[in-house]
Amino acid sequence: MPALFYHVTQSPVEAVVETLLTRALSQGWRVELRGTDPARMDWLDQKLWLGPEEGFLPHGLAGGPHDALQPVLLTVSPRPEGREAVMTVDGAEVAAEEVARAERVWILFDGRNETAVERARTQWKTLTAAGAKAQYWSEEGGRWEKKAER
Repeated sequence: MPALFYHVTQSPVEAVVETLLTRALSQGWRVELRGTDPARMDWLDQKLWLGPEEGFLPHGLAGGPHDALQPVLLTVSPRPEGREAVMTVDGAEVAAEEVARAERVWILFDGRNETAVERARTQWKTLTAAGAKAQYWSEEGGRWEKKAER
């Protein structure tokens, strides 16, 4: 599967995270949600806890005694337990090997932040140069559209 780059411009990143996590869990996938800042991951954890009860997404922050059991694990570093899907935010690293073995890899970046856009461009070049397939999706037109594939 290719790495799916999501250029978020219309929605808050956390709303896209919730939507994609819901779909991933409905597929039976365990997801690693990887960021770069522990405080930001704690913030995302709180956002997920405050969601609607009927749409609750079971999850936990890495570092607890039951990390391997969490359907969604929020972390700032790659986890060895091998999950079916990886979602990154805030420019977190993802390796070409992860793309090759995962059912799904999403790389979400905030299109209103030029630093985030530049980081995503670098990740695209690095991953595709290493042989990983990639797709670029944008919501600029108000709905998600595939704009590029390599």
